[in-house]
Amino acid sequence: MSIELTGKVMGSVRTHTEETLKKVFDKAYTVIQLPEGELYEGELDQLKGEIPKRPIVLFMHGSSGINPAIRTFARHLAQKGFAFLAPDSMQVQDRITYSSPVAQTVYEEIHAMRYAELRHTVQRLETLPFFNDNYVIAGTSEGAVSVARFINESPQKESARMIFSWSCENNYHVLEHKTHIPEDCSVLNIMSAEDPYFSQKNFYLDNPEALGHAGKVLKDHPDATIVLLPKAPHTLFNLPQATTVINAFLERVAL
Repeated sequence: MSIELTGKVMGSVRTHTEETLKKVFDKAYTVIQLPEGELYEGELDQLKGEIPKRPIVLFMHGSSGINPAIRTFARHLAQKGFAFLAPDSMQVQDRITYSSPVAQTVYEEIHAMRYAELRHTVQRLETLPFFNDNYVIAGTSEGAVSVARFINESPQKESARMIFSWSCENNYHVLEHKTHIPEDCSVLNIMSAEDPYFSQKNFYLDNPEALGHAGKVLKDHPDATIVLLPKAPHTLFNLPQATTVINAFLERVAL
C-alpha cells in the first residue's frame, strides 16, 4: 500500500468462535410488524409470539454498528412487509474496530469476521418461524463487502442483493475486491457519486482507476442496477431518491 497509514486499530478479538457467532445471531437487531400492526424492534431472541411468515431483508451493518440510520431504514422496510434482520457484530466484546486508513490486512480480518456472520445467519434462517423462504441480503459500507463476496452454500438461495456504499473495486479497504454475484441473483448497487471513502474524492483511495461504483464488475451481469446519487453522503439508503429505487427493486424481486 502506498498511502500513509494514519488510522487507528482498536480491540483485540479478530476471529469468531461458535459462541460469538451464536451471540451475533441471537442478538441480531430485528424489526418486524406484529399481527396487531405494531412494530417489534429489538433483539431477535426476545421476539415472542406467533408472527405471519414474510420475506427477510438480512442486513449487514457498517463499521459504526446498528446506528440510527439503520433503525430508520429497518422500520421503513418492516412497514413494507419485510422482516429486517441485522446480525450485530458489535455484540462481540473487544471486537476489532478501526479509524481509516489502516493496513489492508486489518480490514481483511474484519471482512472475514463479517463474512462468517453472514454465512452463519443464512444457515440459521430456516430456524425462524416467520421466514417464508424468500430473502434478500443487503449491506452498507464495511458490511457490504461480505454481501458482494458471498458464496452461498445454503440450499436456500437469496433472491437478490443490495450493496450500499461499497464500490466492489480494489482500493485501500481490501486486498482484492473478490466480488462474487451469481448471474441469477438480482443486484442493486447505490453509491454517492462523491463517496468520501470509495470514490476519487478520497485522497487515500489507492486506486487511480477506480470508478467509485460497481459498473466494472457488473458490466455483464444480466440483472444489475447501479444508481449514483450526486452530492449524497456515505450513508444514503434513507434518502428519498434511494428509497424510491429500493422499494421498486424489492417489490420486483422479493414480494
